[in-house]
Amino acid sequence: MKKRIGKVIEIFSAKKGESGLPRPVVKKLNLIENFGIEDDKFAGDEIDKSVMVIGLKSYEIAKENGIELELGSYGENILFDFDPHELKIGDTIKIGDATLEITQKCTLCSHLSIFHKYLPKLIKNHRGLYCKITKGGEVTKGSQVIFGPVNQTV
Repeated sequence: MKKRIGKVIEIFSAKKGESGLPRPVVKKLNLIENFGIEDDKFAGDEIDKSVMVIGLKSYEIAKENGIELELGSYGENILFDFDPHELKIGDTIKIGDATLEITQKCTLCSHLSIFHKYLPKLIKNHRGLYCKITKGGEVTKGSQVIFGPVNQTV
């Protein structure tokens, strides 16, 4: 796969002490290398799971099965206009000055059944991807995204 360009549809973050879904929409995310998202409830916990990304396809799968979800319902931090599940572990995503490395697929979350009992199984292959921040920077709605294999230049 060649490098491709997409964009950020929306961004989300929950502060410490906040819980539940959907995650709140925010104006910007300050990604901090080897730490996480500034002021995010999970910042500093698991570096390889600092940022969760997902694509619109995950919401389309739910909608095609009669499940209407508010954006942020999957617990993502960044929602893309492309399907990041086409990428592989180790691939990079460049958003503005920031760079993320895909570290793992999200596990199936039974708590998503609060929206619909079959939702966890419907999106099992599009639950989201965890990333670590390899270069910090600011991400906003509408930011340009360059994505693809790590062995090719941008």
